[in-house]
Amino acid sequence: QVQLVESGGGLVQAGGSLRLSCAASGRTFSRYDMGWFRQAPGKEREVVATINWTGSSTLYKDSVKGRFTISRDNAKNTVYLQMNSLKPEDTAVYYCAAKGYLNPRGPYDYWGQGTQVTVSS
Repeated sequence: QVQLVESGGGLVQAGGSLRLSCAASGRTFSRYDMGWFRQAPGKEREVVATINWTGSSTLYKDSVKGRFTISRDNAKNTVYLQMNSLKPEDTAVYYCAAKGYLNPRGPYDYWGQGTQVTVSS
């Protein structure tokens, strides 16, 4: 079992930056692939960025490439999402999620409660 708690959301002007953090419970955080997802009002949840259990592989949604960076610190049981050059269309509730490293193609099993990011124009 993994419990995830996101933080770092807030209100920012377009062009600004935020860093989201996701703290995980448990001693086996390093054995989980992690992802950041977001859901805007009236839209489906979408993947924003993922990072594998070692941190050696990352993937990004096309619209955030070059602006967002996902990283992890396994010693601190934390995954981060650095968001720069924010746009109003980045406004959403952001969720972190985890899945076991032995199931890289499977669904994410554990989810945080979400943190609101609002970008004003």
